[in-house]
Amino acid sequence: MVVCGLACWRCRWLLPLLLGLAIIMGIIALAGRGWLESESAPYVQQASLWESCTRTPDALNWNCESLMDYGWGRAAAATYLVGFVILVICFALAVIAFSIEILRFNFVRGIGGLLFVVAAFQIIGLVIYPVKFAEEIPLMGDNMFSWAYGFGWASTVVVIGCAFFFCCLPNWEDEVLGNIKPTYYYSSPERAPYLN
Repeated sequence: MVVCGLACWRCRWLLPLLLGLAIIMGIIALAGRGWLESESAPYVQQASLWESCTRTPDALNWNCESLMDYGWGRAAAATYLVGFVILVICFALAVIAFSIEILRFNFVRGIGGLLFVVAAFQIIGLVIYPVKFAEEIPLMGDNMFSWAYGFGWASTVVVIGCAFFFCCLPNWEDEVLGNIKPTYYYSSPERAPYLN
């Protein structure tokens, strides 16, 4: 029987895989135009991290303005983007760390610390955006923060979870490296009645 928990050498690629998933969700958030959208028809407003677009109900083309003209827009984009770049660096470091036969656990804990920095940057960007957007951009109709904004938060939640696991992984060093012998429990037939 093969048992494979988190602290198992065969399962060492789960954490880098989760970081890769966070990167994919971060790319969707950075490229997606669904940070803010009209809640129902007529769809007259949509926004990404980079620009805000509006149109009249009968028009086909969107009129877009860059959010980089606002200080808060640059701040939100910069903090989320810096967090994303550090996340990509952490992913590369995790792949390197788990590829080495002799795993350096202080190195792994350092990756966990960097992931907390990533989460802090991403949370700052994800909080600045809706607060300042609602204050400074005139909203048309009923709007909601939509799917791309949700992918940004999903990426951040995965990063926070991975950060905890990377920081705690050195506590299971012997289990991960396979240095612990299995414990077998045996009871002799004479003692079996006393165990019931």
